[in-house]
Amino acid sequence: MIKILNPGFYSTIQDKGRIGFAKFGVPISGAMDLYAADFANHVLNNSVSDALLEITFGSCVLEFLENTSICISGADFSPLLNHSKITLHKRIEVHKNDVLSFGKRNYGAYAYLAVKGGFRSEIKLKSRSYFQNITKEPLLKKGDLLSISSINEEFSTSNASIKFSNHHFESKEIHCHKGPEFEMLTDFQQKALFENTFTISKEINRIGYKLEELIENNLPQILTSAVFPGTVQLTPSGKLIVLMRDCQVTGGYPRVLQLSEKSINQFAQKTTNDTFCFSLLEN
Repeated sequence: MIKILNPGFYSTIQDKGRIGFAKFGVPISGAMDLYAADFANHVLNNSVSDALLEITFGSCVLEFLENTSICISGADFSPLLNHSKITLHKRIEVHKNDVLSFGKRNYGAYAYLAVKGGFRSEIKLKSRSYFQNITKEPLLKKGDLLSISSINEEFSTSNASIKFSNHHFESKEIHCHKGPEFEMLTDFQQKALFENTFTISKEINRIGYKLEELIENNLPQILTSAVFPGTVQLTPSGKLIVLMRDCQVTGGYPRVLQLSEKSINQFAQKTTNDTFCFSLLEN
């Protein structure tokens, strides 16, 4: 078991998400940065489908009530084990009564804590991912006890860490494909999408990120149609919304772009006031 002493800003259990339930209106959910989540599981030789703890902007404090092995990947929130600094992207042995804390943000938005064998939270619709009205709780709270797999063998801390490219956090290019309504845009609007630098606004969450800059929108309304994580919608006000892992399954705004899976992961690690540009991939 792991006890939550401080859940931080927003911490949840996440895995690959719920695939195949869109017809019931259920979002996919899952880890915002699946690349970082997979990385942490790989270090521990877990299955990539094993659930992890997703920590948003740090400030989380955990107490281990049994021995296990962990790996932290993704954003750097200055993790400490019993007040001693520990390394990201590395297998680390923890013991009963050890305390893991996350503090100052150095870069990124989402960190992932993997434990050997994964977290054993309830499975709802083939996933352990937290989501409002699907799981019992939408996020972790102080005092929660998290079940983890029992370890029946000895694990030792490795002196080696696996390199995680800084490009994942530093890239200013977000690669995308044309969306279904892209051709409805004028040449001027299309050029603006790829020539402008965009800024992420304060309105960001697991559902979507709104951008500050406007694109003139004189498009007619469209029928409500399927949307996915990474869909870029153009609202009537001219603001763009980049949909993320908890997004709805349908929407009525024109879908002008669709981020690649790699770019969804990179985009998830950006935050308010970060700037970037869209880069078109060949379909």
